[in-house]
Amino acid sequence: MPIELRRLRALRLAWGTALTLAASFGVGLPVPFLAPVLAVLLLAMRAQALPLRAAPALALLVLFSAGSGLLLIPLLRNAPASGVLLVGLGLFLCFRYLLQGGNGLLANLLVIGLSMVSAAGTGDFTLALSVVEALAKGMLLAVLGAVVAHVLFPEPADAPAPPVPPRLDAGEVNWIALRATLVVMPAFLLALIAPDQFMPLIMKAMSLGQQTCETRARHAARELVGSTLLAGLLAILLWGGLSLFVHLWMFFLWTLLFILWQSRRLYQAVPNRQTPAYWVGCMTTMLILLGQSVQDSEAGQDVYRAFAIRMALFLAVSLYASAMVVWIDSRRARVRVA
Repeated sequence: MPIELRRLRALRLAWGTALTLAASFGVGLPVPFLAPVLAVLLLAMRAQALPLRAAPALALLVLFSAGSGLLLIPLLRNAPASGVLLVGLGLFLCFRYLLQGGNGLLANLLVIGLSMVSAAGTGDFTLALSVVEALAKGMLLAVLGAVVAHVLFPEPADAPAPPVPPRLDAGEVNWIALRATLVVMPAFLLALIAPDQFMPLIMKAMSLGQQTCETRARHAARELVGSTLLAGLLAILLWGGLSLFVHLWMFFLWTLLFILWQSRRLYQAVPNRQTPAYWVGCMTTMLILLGQSVQDSEAGQDVYRAFAIRMALFLAVSLYASAMVVWIDSRRARVRVA
């Protein structure tokens, strides 16, 4: 890929994400960090422009995927063991579908619906509806942000298509989908206890589940824990810069700068050894941490204490994800030998 094309895609990702973040916080969505996270997924997974008419279709797709979580709420309330097992099975099938070359955006939306929406609804059905509303509105904003970014930085007609990842055999797919499911399930169980407190942890676990699909056991700690630590450091630096002059447009400009720094490395405009999943996970984690800190500040809570607790939880789930990768890979090696 030519270096100019890499820079172009990095600029597109940064501008699309920053514009979506400014719009999301500007209009006051219920869960404002969801829209920029979805924008990162849209722009990182697709090099071609998404037609504007696709926005309502994607919003309907969000409602469909979130509906799967709403249907599970009665089962989780009345037969929790069966409900948890059904959620685990659904997550496994979603990750399996993704690994077999399925639509990444659809898989992510289904994971969010099965985990976030169903967990929110077990405590308060109104909270589940607010998550669904935030997802639908966030998707609309993410598509609009992606369209504007493609207008500002259009993809050249002769640009090479992104490389297609190699297909895995059925045995590999099942093992990797299993370890991704085991990464997400503890965060889901915690969210069942206190949905309003552990929603960001589910988003982080979902991001780690995606990373484990591309991470080998030998590099698990460096990839999973390293991206979380870097995201925390970048979130602290961005928060420090924002505190110098608190304004929505300064939030936009600081986010643009920090996402551009990461997206240049995602597209190898700045050569590095990390995988694309590492940088996508780092960007989404940084946005989740920042979004929650802004909401904590608006609610009058102790931002630094809340950030420390959230960061500790994120690191804990990252270490757990690393352990799952190593354990599942060792089990898979034993099965092969047998």
